[in-house]
Amino acid sequence: MSVNLETSWLNVLKEEFDKDYMKHLKFFLQEEKQRGATVYPKGADIFNALNHTPFDKVKVVILGQDPYHGPGQAHGLSFSVQKGVAVPPSLKNIYKELSDDIPGFAMPSHGNLTKWADEGVLLLNATLTVRAHEAGSHQGKGWEIFTDTVISKLSELRTGIVFLLWGRYAQNKAELIDGKKHSILKAAHPSPFSAYHGFIGCKHFSKANEILDREGKQPIDWQID
Repeated sequence: MSVNLETSWLNVLKEEFDKDYMKHLKFFLQEEKQRGATVYPKGADIFNALNHTPFDKVKVVILGQDPYHGPGQAHGLSFSVQKGVAVPPSLKNIYKELSDDIPGFAMPSHGNLTKWADEGVLLLNATLTVRAHEAGSHQGKGWEIFTDTVISKLSELRTGIVFLLWGRYAQNKAELIDGKKHSILKAAHPSPFSAYHGFIGCKHFSKANEILDREGKQPIDWQID
């Protein structure tokens, strides 16, 4: 695991890389490589969420659980896939909600959400790596400690961030967030199994922009070109 982390995040998280859990995680990832396992995303993309959205630029946080585990999909941003790869069902439902919620939103032809990340949307998965074709295979190895720290540091050191928590797993992270300093919006997960039980119609994208506007911050342009 090569750590090439954006400077503002490194300043906040540098102590984490000396802790035992991170050393164990690094050893686990090295073992995966030695036994010939394919791990997604590639090493250079593992910290993409942090590298594209500096600590002091975060406006919105969208929490996912695991990276996609198919070839060419994961590139370090939750819910996002690389161009040229089919748009996954959950992201299709996110786009559907955007088309209903944001006037003029045009359905994108791809699923790469880097534009959001560069605008201040932290697209953070709880687990940052996965073994190919084995969902959840890197859970419980230490990533959750690291990403919980990311959330806690944002809550502690920043104000006025909008956290979008979709599904029970993400909503359990609310205990890490100071609701007096930040806004927390909850809805069902956008997967096909639950999207029509509280995600479709949640209007989280327009609500997030309304909150940012009240905070005197530039709203997010949700259109993906």
